[in-house]
Amino acid sequence: MSDEAATTLEATPPPVELVLAAGGLLVRDGPAGVRELALVHRPNRVDWSFPKGKVEPHESLTACALREVEEETGLRCRLGRFVGTTQYRDRKDRPKVVAYWTMEVVGGTFEQNDEVDEVRWVDLASAPALLTYDRDRELLELLVLMDAPRVRRRLRRTA
Repeated sequence: MSDEAATTLEATPPPVELVLAAGGLLVRDGPAGVRELALVHRPNRVDWSFPKGKVEPHESLTACALREVEEETGLRCRLGRFVGTTQYRDRKDRPKVVAYWTMEVVGGTFEQNDEVDEVRWVDLASAPALLTYDRDRELLELLVLMDAPRVRRRLRRTA
């Protein structure tokens, strides 16, 4: 190999490792028909967020989302509509993309675990104040926009 080729190879940065993850926005109709959202508290990061986690090799994003939500919350869910993605740099300064779907709980119960010490159901209007990250608040705004027609239909039926 020529000196020029060796210098070029040495100057080429290694490929960037993209971290893929998926999670869920668990929603339900609370008291008096008020829409509620489940948020998780992670004591190791001292934050409030949505349940999520990294995709395992050969796992689809949707399978990851359902698995991670159940691992973190103990709740088995039915996958709903795709909401969107968030993008940020993780603790190791790698680019991370997280895909989220709405989810409806179909079973299970929460028990504290290594990652999550509390699951809290809050109404959609109160959630932004509890969420730690702006990116999660932006995702919540998308959920509210998606949910608005459903809420209007329900209000018309009860009027």
